[in-house]
Amino acid sequence: MNNTYHSLVDQTFNFPQEGLEVKDGYLQFNGLDIKALIDKYGTPMKLTYLPKIGMQINKAKQMFANAFKKHKYEGQYFYCYCTKSSHFSFVVEEALKHGIHLETSYAYDIEIIKKLYEKKKISKDIHIICNGFKQKGYTRRIANLINGGFKNVVPVLDNKEELNAYKKSVKGPFKLGIRVAAEEEPTFPFYTSRLGIRAKDILEFYVDEIEGNEDKFQLKMLHIFLNKGIKDDIYYWSELNKIINLYCQLKKICPELDSINIGGGFPIKHSLGFEYDYQFMINEIVGNIKNACKKAKVPMPNLYTEFGSYTVGESMAHIYSVIGQKTQNEREIWYMIDSSFITTLPDTWGIGERFLMLPINKWEEEYQRVVLGGITCDSHDYYDSEEHINEVFLPKANTGEEPLYLGFFHTGAYQDQISGYGGIKHCLIPSPKHIIVEYDKNGKLTDWVYAKEQSAQSMLKILGYIK
Repeated sequence: MNNTYHSLVDQTFNFPQEGLEVKDGYLQFNGLDIKALIDKYGTPMKLTYLPKIGMQINKAKQMFANAFKKHKYEGQYFYCYCTKSSHFSFVVEEALKHGIHLETSYAYDIEIIKKLYEKKKISKDIHIICNGFKQKGYTRRIANLINGGFKNVVPVLDNKEELNAYKKSVKGPFKLGIRVAAEEEPTFPFYTSRLGIRAKDILEFYVDEIEGNEDKFQLKMLHIFLNKGIKDDIYYWSELNKIINLYCQLKKICPELDSINIGGGFPIKHSLGFEYDYQFMINEIVGNIKNACKKAKVPMPNLYTEFGSYTVGESMAHIYSVIGQKTQNEREIWYMIDSSFITTLPDTWGIGERFLMLPINKWEEEYQRVVLGGITCDSHDYYDSEEHINEVFLPKANTGEEPLYLGFFHTGAYQDQISGYGGIKHCLIPSPKHIIVEYDKNGKLTDWVYAKEQSAQSMLKILGYIK
């Protein structure tokens, strides 16, 4: 039969791909038998495969090492994990096993840093890059870290006034960074990012507020982040060159400046048709910085990245069952899932994000065009297109005794943070059970329940019905 779902995938993409293959009729995720996990735990289910985090980190480190060698680059590379993409202890602690540093974005992140230190997961030598627009609670916590002996904490100034908070509260010499406000994409409703200090104001700010105070604080880092991510287009190279040129100008009057932080923005695979040459982009970034520094006759800076989605995104999958099929007219076949897109994958609803979606079973059944519906009463709780095509094709669901199981893969970044893990959900749809897969102390792959499916009682307590 050449109209099976398997034949559709084979005709359209190179398959199998890294982390995804079909074995004995069932899809596997990084070698995991998903059907066995479904049989054990049921659906809906969130699945985190922790070893993928280290794989991503080590890949990026190796590619930067390759680029440094290729260009004979003289600076150092520091891989920072962007905690806001997933704050969970099992994620952060897994990442820390691979020699990384951390980036924070709000005051409570600092409390996580303190807990990690108490648990001896980090030392006071770790680099902590503190981003975001900072209220008093955040600047106070940053100051306490520095005063407590964390010598590589770098508060990145989001505005000129922020420096005053550290002048008042930090007791000894400390390091500073400055976020350079990026120009937004032409399609964005605003010309300039709300975050950071305008590039044209930074030289004057340095001369007026920082120069001459090197015994108290030193400007060490320039930081930039682009919402659209690291892409090979005119917009990205223009913004990157802006910060490189600013570094070269500042370096001539600020010898303490020694680092450029290019933020995050590495994309992750959200389709079987995903193509991105990571090594090419890294080579180009490193080469551009080196050439500019050589031309300006200034030392090459250390490079920092803050990869969040790239670090954790591809480690997670959301697994659902198709619990019903509805034909609403001659053109629309609806597959109803046993959860909600709004509550479990909020980016699909909020910003139209598309994730890598594949069936777990029934690969040898005929396929058809469908629309996926969640079980809330919201008309926007649906999924009707994939990243590479404005349609969804899946095997026929009403064949055989076994239901059709669906997997949304590479969902590990931001979805739990945005949906509010374990809180109140739309229509009181419960948070699914969350399963962790990791290697134990003996090197054996093991799975365990991090969180059970949310109960009615837990919601009623939050809502005040249970005291």
